Amino acid sequence: QVQLVESGGGLVQAGGSLRLSCAASIRTFSSDAMGWFRQAPGKEREFVAAISWSGASTRYADSVKGRFTISRDNERNTVYLRMNSLKPEDTAVYYCAASIIPVVPTSTLQYDYWGQGTQVTVSS
Repeated sequence: QVQLVESGGGLVQAGGSLRLSCAASIRTFSSDAMGWFRQAPGKEREFVAAISWSGASTRYADSVKGRFTISRDNERNTVYLRMNSLKPEDTAVYYCAASIIPVVPTSTLQYDYWGQGTQVTVSS
């Protein structure tokens, strides 16, 4: 069983930055892609960013492209999401997810394991 635990969420003013971390209970295997999703109240869970095991391939939602950066440290079994220039519309619960495939999917249906989420609130 893969367990994912997010941390780093909190309250930040618009224009500020946060770094989210996702620690896995086991070492991430080469076939695993890691992703970040977010869900605001009353809205669908949406894709934010994803990264391949090697880190060579990344994908971002258009809404965060240029502001967010996903990275991973396989030795530490951790994936990160650096969020810069935060906007109030970024407010959501952010979820870490793992996909046991060698590509970088963007659909929630393509991820096998999920963390419990961490709240990010951006005030104006």
